Amino acid sequence: MEADASVEMFSKVLENQLLQTTKLVEEHLDSEIQKLDQMDEDELERLKEKRLEALRKAQQQKQEWLSKGHGEYREIPSERDFFQEVKESKKVVCHFYRDSAFRCKILDRHLAILSKKHLETKFLKLNVEKAPFLCERLRIKVIPTLALVKDGKTQDYVVGFTDLGNTDDFTTESLEWRLGCSDILNYSGNLMEPPFQNQKKFGTNFTKLEKKTIRGKKYDSDSDDD
Repeated sequence: MEADASVEMFSKVLENQLLQTTKLVEEHLDSEIQKLDQMDEDELERLKEKRLEALRKAQQQKQEWLSKGHGEYREIPSERDFFQEVKESKKVVCHFYRDSAFRCKILDRHLAILSKKHLETKFLKLNVEKAPFLCERLRIKVIPTLALVKDGKTQDYVVGFTDLGNTDDFTTESLEWRLGCSDILNYSGNLMEPPFQNQKKFGTNFTKLEKKTIRGKKYDSDSDDD
């Protein structure tokens, strides 16, 4: 009997909270409708023009990004191109990859998706064999590595998959979250809650990759601790 009474009391509390929330929403809507009703034609026209101007600016910004190579995941041929690309865009993600590293191909798939979703960010890839000077300068030692460049300066790195739940099966959302943590793209979710926290299983079955020497430099696989 006590349990039934507790359940009934809990149900009433929930019902009251729901009613209060509904009432607040209705009051807010009524207030907004009242504001619109009280506006004269000139005020409505100014509001309409303001919104149209915002839409025009957004469209203009989109076209500018597209003209600079945003909206697609592209390979650049040399380190010289890297400097030009990061100079003309505010936010850039560059994937330093190697053809023989299968984890680079995993990243390719996710980066191609994000490049279309986040036009505000430029997404590039560069073969480490063609960029020895840049890899030395940026201290790229583990493949794959994402260099996150903002305002022409490298602000952060995503090295291997450690920040992505430590699994080869990470989701595009997990990578999007990690890039959002560095403010290299506009992330709409909660940065305090990594998407992979909700996954039941974290992958730990990394396959050890053989270290390769590129022009006298050693690049470790992402399964190695640097």
